[in-house]
Amino acid sequence: MFFKFIRAIVRILLAIINGNAHYQNKEKLPEGNYILVAPHRTWWDPVYIALAAAPKQFSFLAKAELFKNPILRFILVHLNAFPVDRDKPGPSVVKRPVKLLKETDKSLIMFPSGTRHSSELKGGMTLISRLSKKPIVPSVYQGPTKFSHLFKRTPVIVRFGDPIDISDIKKMDKDGLAEVEKRVQQAFDQLDHEINPDYNYRSKEKNAD
Repeated sequence: MFFKFIRAIVRILLAIINGNAHYQNKEKLPEGNYILVAPHRTWWDPVYIALAAAPKQFSFLAKAELFKNPILRFILVHLNAFPVDRDKPGPSVVKRPVKLLKETDKSLIMFPSGTRHSSELKGGMTLISRLSKKPIVPSVYQGPTKFSHLFKRTPVIVRFGDPIDISDIKKMDKDGLAEVEKRVQQAFDQLDHEINPDYNYRSKEKNAD
């Protein structure tokens, strides 16, 4: 209930601030639970991605430091987020999302690169997908990377891709993980190209600074 309430409020606020959001390929989203992955480009891309995939509800992984503030912790917990210690990620980093995916109606939003300034994909999404038996669905955000540009009604586009099939990868060893990461990155690149063949996140980030 809290998640739906907050999402409705945020949708109204962003409509007032920007009012130029476009969500593409929603028909690609599976009926059941799934792991929605995207490259992390700005601190509000999780917000737009969650709005784009509505009415589906999601859980999130958030860095443990955010939970130290009691007010922020209350909000995060009620938004179905759970803490991740980036220096010492324990088994719960995998167990909790797997349990949620299997036992609730909530899907999972993940940013496999971890940070906004990294393009290296991590293996956590692969293990969560295999253990939960839920598909990996790629998505990308293209839009402002600087908050002030939202007020300029700069277009925001979120585009979803086809679920990524990894059933043929039998071993989750170094080579297997590398193949999954390759397919996910190729899906991101393809979605970016479909939106704008000339899009370059790195150049946009540099220009925004």
